[in-house]
Amino acid sequence: MSPDPKDLPVARPAVPRRAPRTGLIVRLGLLTVAALLAGVFAVAARLDPYEADGRPRTMATHTQLGMPPCGFVLATGRPCPACGMTTSFALLVRGDVGASLRANWAGTVIAVLWAGALVWAVVSGVKGRPLFVPRGRGELVLTAAVGVVLLLMLLRWGIVLLSS
Repeated sequence: MSPDPKDLPVARPAVPRRAPRTGLIVRLGLLTVAALLAGVFAVAARLDPYEADGRPRTMATHTQLGMPPCGFVLATGRPCPACGMTTSFALLVRGDVGASLRANWAGTVIAVLWAGALVWAVVSGVKGRPLFVPRGRGELVLTAAVGVVLLLMLLRWGIVLLSS
């Protein structure tokens, strides 16, 4: 007696599964990151990174935001790791790459990385999943990104301190 065809297992064709879409919280988080990064660039665009005579500044542009001068510079006469960062961003958004690099080359690199992160966050937020980030590796990627930024700032600071 042969088995009833209804009792035989049926092979289903393998259908590639798409990566699951993230929840609303993650999507809103990605879009919030994009908005914050866009805000940084908007502020940089509103600042004037040039002296009255037209020469590009190398630091202290942040004082236009009502912030005090760098306490580290005032106390030691030497720049802190972030000195020139705001000026660098403000010069870069104007396309003055050379002056941006002179103000704080690490700031220039970080601004370019942040511009890429802004685009990534918008596209990821719209698509509903963090692109190019393996599932379960978000914290590792974020930690590595923060580490790269800190290393760039400290490397630049060390070079500045050694050359002065």
